[in-house]
Amino acid sequence: MFREVNGLPGHVLVIHAVVVLVPLLALLTVAYGVLPRWRPRLDWAVLALAVITPILAWVATESGEELEEVLESRGYPAEGLRKIHEHSEYGETLLWFTIGLAVVALLLVLSTKGYARLRDLPRWVPIALTAVAVVLAVFALVYVYLTGDSGAQTVWDGVV
Repeated sequence: MFREVNGLPGHVLVIHAVVVLVPLLALLTVAYGVLPRWRPRLDWAVLALAVITPILAWVATESGEELEEVLESRGYPAEGLRKIHEHSEYGETLLWFTIGLAVVALLLVLSTKGYARLRDLPRWVPIALTAVAVVLAVFALVYVYLTGDSGAQTVWDGVV
């Protein structure tokens, strides 16, 4: 299912969206948490990114696994497969940080919207969610870099 799109490897097409959207989710979620006056302008973007970004990260992970299987079946050298496996491990970790950040982003927006059922939440909840979002955002950004760099090195070193 994730192997090809119009004859091109699906992974190559999806990763560019992930490389852009994960940092955008990280930055906008942190901005939403630390800049309350901007919340009305950012809420729709944070919500949309919190839904779309983990889905695309999952598709990138699945399509990467498909690509890895194709390369293994074609008999790629062990050193190249090791680099690809390292890249894959970074991608898996990135997926989990992206999911965590997305969940925290959704909870942060919901906790600050003033819905009747949520008005009785303690005032520290959005602060705590913002702190968690900052930590997850930093890890997500680090793993976007590590995953992208290891993938680019694999491609530019001629492994793929």
